[in-house]
Amino acid sequence: MASASKLVTVADLDYSSADKSRVSVAARLGLLLEDGGSVLLLDNRGWSTSQHWADASVDDIEKRAFDVMGPDAPTEDQDKEEMATEYWEFLSEILEQQDLDIGPAELRELPHEVRLSHRLLKRLDAALDDLGGMRPGR
Repeated sequence: MASASKLVTVADLDYSSADKSRVSVAARLGLLLEDGGSVLLLDNRGWSTSQHWADASVDDIEKRAFDVMGPDAPTEDQDKEEMATEYWEFLSEILEQQDLDIGPAELRELPHEVRLSHRLLKRLDAALDDLGGMRPGR
């Protein structure tokens, strides 16, 4: 039986964005297994902003990627804990469909790492180069 190691969110450039000068990021959530394998859990998250790439930072993108990966904000008829419980149960069901028995409580306790793709890091570096190595207000 495979054991879970950690959750990993990978943030990448969102190539479907119409305005390439503004921050637009696609994010996917995976589960790393102790045997070295991995399982994709979510691949439908991300965000776009009016912020230019030159004003973005690695820290900001990492934080936002962690936040958008869930759990989602509660609805009017749910509190934060109910929404979180539903989220972790949903992820556990995805794993169950792949014959992995990793429960919601175990998933919730796993470390969660955010990684930025090489393409995204390259885009941030290019924006920094365009400013002569200086980020405004930082």
